[in-house]
Amino acid sequence: MNVAQARAAARPFGATVIEFDNTHYPPLLREIHDPPPLLYVKGDVALLTKPQLAVVGSRRASVAACRLTASLVSALVRAGLQVCSGLAVGIDSAAHRGALGVRGKTIAVMATGIDQVYPRRNDVLARDIVRGGCLVTEFAPGTAPRKQHFPRRNRIISGMCLGVVVIEAALPSGSLITARTALEQGREVFALPWSPLHLGGRGCLQLLRDGAKMVQDVDDILEELDPLYRRLSSADAATSSDVEATSWLLRHMGFEEISLDALVESSARPTAQVVAALSSLELAGRVERTAGGYIRC
Repeated sequence: MNVAQARAAARPFGATVIEFDNTHYPPLLREIHDPPPLLYVKGDVALLTKPQLAVVGSRRASVAACRLTASLVSALVRAGLQVCSGLAVGIDSAAHRGALGVRGKTIAVMATGIDQVYPRRNDVLARDIVRGGCLVTEFAPGTAPRKQHFPRRNRIISGMCLGVVVIEAALPSGSLITARTALEQGREVFALPWSPLHLGGRGCLQLLRDGAKMVQDVDDILEELDPLYRRLSSADAATSSDVEATSWLLRHMGFEEISLDALVESSARPTAQVVAALSSLELAGRVERTAGGYIRC
């Protein structure tokens, strides 16, 4: 499906299509080895470029874990972070509701088409998220839930975010898949330290054994995320200062080195305008200068 077809398919559902070179495409997601070429988004697309943290966990969440999720999420919102999760029952739902409950923003990444809420019991939650955040998916409208779609969805959750917090996870667990994907993508992974007697928390203990950061309060997260948070905030500020630069020049660049003269010729823009745009893109971390020219990051 090309972009025009994707837009036509999304329009009846009030969704927007965000291409890879669009200024609203999540900047951290661009860095993973298999980023989706486009995203269907329903809600506030501007949230995609804001600093966010994934909060995930068991579908069969304990009462204690849901309470901890609400407490942690409210602290994250106060710290200026958006909360991202997967719209599943259990911890995912508690994370989304926790953010909305304190007037924070939340992003739900779906393993279905934008029109196919799964599970169905989360229809109301999905509508609330559209009003206080956004729904995101790489799957075309009409795509039903399939087992193989959930691991693909998980790479987007972790790829968009500064890090992943696993609240509660048994062995085995889909949340552990998200955590492993996050590690492969160079993201921070956090886990809560449950008692070994709590079977639903053994996945978290395994993550801690394997090097995840232990979370006792929100400061444990914020201290680890500070370098990435600063980088993303700087890139967002630079991108916002020159939206046109990040939209038109990237269309003339690939992931192979290209010279300034070639960019001037292909874009048919004045040299000074191309140089100014390249400077903005460098500051935003979207372009890197090389010995022979420039390359997309």
